Amino acid sequence: MAGTDEDTVAAADDALYVLTAALLTPAKFPSVLGDDYPEACAALGLPPLADGYGLVLGQDSEGARWTVAIDDVSLVAVAIASWDCGMEHELSPDERTVVAALPGWPLSVAVAAPGVPAPHDPAPEIAEGPALSPPDTTVWGPAQRRMGADEIGVRWTQWREQIDDSEFTPARDGDGPAGGNAPSDGTRPSEDAVATDGDDGTDTDGDQGGDGGAKALPVGDSDIRRVLDEIRTYVDTPPPLGRVRSSFAPGDARTLRADGPGWSLVARTDDIAFVLFDDRPGEVLPVGRGAELPGLLEALDKMAVRPL
Repeated sequence: MAGTDEDTVAAADDALYVLTAALLTPAKFPSVLGDDYPEACAALGLPPLADGYGLVLGQDSEGARWTVAIDDVSLVAVAIASWDCGMEHELSPDERTVVAALPGWPLSVAVAAPGVPAPHDPAPEIAEGPALSPPDTTVWGPAQRRMGADEIGVRWTQWREQIDDSEFTPARDGDGPAGGNAPSDGTRPSEDAVATDGDDGTDTDGDQGGDGGAKALPVGDSDIRRVLDEIRTYVDTPPPLGRVRSSFAPGDARTLRADGPGWSLVARTDDIAFVLFDDRPGEVLPVGRGAELPGLLEALDKMAVRPL
C-alpha cells in the first residue's frame, strides 16, 4: 500500500508525505503490535477508542518518520482498499481529525518519499518522546508468531494443501463416537500431521523451506489441549476486544483468528485450525475437526469482532 507523491497531512507543524497507512480498530489492527486491540493501542500510547483509528505513516520535509493517528477510520479504509486494487487514491486527512502525531513508525515501511532526506527519527527536541519502532521480528517470539498466523490466514489454501486428513490419529476406544476418524477433541495429530516451515524455524511467510512441503515433528497434544481450553473460556467470558476476530472466507465460511498468552490460532469455520506457539519456534500445528472443533469454532464466530 502506498499513497501518491502529492498526499500530505499536517503533523508536528510540518507537511507529512504519506507513504502508507493501516487500520487500528477492534476488528483489524496490525497484529505484530499485540494479541488484542487494547494491547496494540498501548504499543502506540493511544487509548482504545471504540471506533478505532486510521494510522498514516510518512515523512516530513526533513525526512523524519511520523505516524499520524486520525479518528476518520473510513477515510483510511477507502484509501487502503484503493491501493490494494492498484489504484491511486489521495489520502489527505483534515487536520481536525488528527488525534496524535507520533514520532517514528511502529511498522516496517519499505519505501521512502522522493526528494527528501532518507528516513530517520525526528530530533528529540521535536519528537518530545521516544520514537516508535517496529517490533523485532528477526528472532522467533510473539511478534513473529502473530505474523506467521497472519500469513496462514492469507495463504490458507497453500497451507491446507500440505495436510492430509487421513494423517490425523484415528479415535481410540472411548475417545469419540464409534467409528469416528478423529479423536473427540480433534487435537491429537500423528507425527506426520504436524506442519512446520523452513529448517531454520524462523520463516513463516509461506515459503516452506527447500522442498516446499510440510515437515514432520513428533509432538504431544497437551499444548493444543491448553489452547482449546483457553478458547472455551473466551466463549464463556469475553476476552479483551479484538482477541477473537472473524473475517471473510470463500463460500459460507469465515476465517477466525484468536490469540492468547504465547499462542495464535487461525481457522476456517468449515475446516481445520492451525496453532502457533511462542515456545515452539517455527512450528505450525494443525488441529483436526473431530467432534469438538466445529462447535467451538461456531461459538467463537458468534462472539468474534467483525469488520464493519
